[in-house]
Amino acid sequence: MCVTAVESRPAGVALTPSPGGHRPYGARVKAFVALTKPRIIELLLITTVPVMFLAAQGVPDLWLVLTTTIGGYLSAGGANALNMYIDRDIDALMDRTSQRPLVTGMVSPRECLAFGIALAVISTLWFGLLVNWLSAGLALGALLFYVVVYTMLLKRRTSQNIIWGGIAGCLPVLIGWSSVTNSLSWAAVILFAVIFFWTPPHYWPLSMKVKEDYARVGVPMLPVIASNQVVARQIVLYSWVMVGVSLLLTPLGYTGWFYLSVALLAGGFWLWEAHGLQNRARAGVSGSKLKEMRLFHWSITYVSLLFLAVAVRSTRR
Repeated sequence: MCVTAVESRPAGVALTPSPGGHRPYGARVKAFVALTKPRIIELLLITTVPVMFLAAQGVPDLWLVLTTTIGGYLSAGGANALNMYIDRDIDALMDRTSQRPLVTGMVSPRECLAFGIALAVISTLWFGLLVNWLSAGLALGALLFYVVVYTMLLKRRTSQNIIWGGIAGCLPVLIGWSSVTNSLSWAAVILFAVIFFWTPPHYWPLSMKVKEDYARVGVPMLPVIASNQVVARQIVLYSWVMVGVSLLLTPLGYTGWFYLSVALLAGGFWLWEAHGLQNRARAGVSGSKLKEMRLFHWSITYVSLLFLAVAVRSTRR
């Protein structure tokens, strides 16, 4: 669940309880929804549903799409809530997370923990009973990997956090495939690899933008411990591997010319942006002129276009 969206509320606009501890019902509902990080989950579903089209070799059963989508939201939402519970100490010190429900007091830590565990249990049973138990196991594995491996073990200890922690964000691809076939295939593995190599160059530009936040709380994101030149070089390296892996679907017979065209055009523009960022970093450009967020925003468009092409191609078979 390392796919990322920027918090929409500006710093300083707090959703705080009113004097006397009263917490309005409507605000409380919004706060619990916010615990699930809906904008991030939107991106996760973009990598799940198109894969279902590819697995079905056409339009999958719409009831299956609906149940898989709901299960994915519940599972990812549970993981995100537990992530906020664990990170509530540093969230209070970071500008971009200072308005999260636990920081503002709209939701208590105990409520957040119970909510996250409940979603984890419900989502696992939902997948197992309404989809299949392979998908249930993968969803639970993604949740545990994000919460335990990334949030608890890696995030505060190593700059490799987003690389290996990003595996959790790759598993929705496998869930999408297994929900249709109750099995896995090389096509799913290739798309898993695309998201694996996509995650670091997607997240590092955002980390470059907010590295002061991470430095303040001692989280060793790569931009905190390395120069912009080093980070940009790593972004370019991962970007080339990502684009190369994305092209494997066609020669292996899973997709045709339409997907290949989208992958080449979108990937080519990504590499243009990545190398542009590297050139600016090499020239010593910093601050707003570095324009690192251009690549971050394009990364979201890129993955949306690529997986949309997977779905469109599948419906034309």
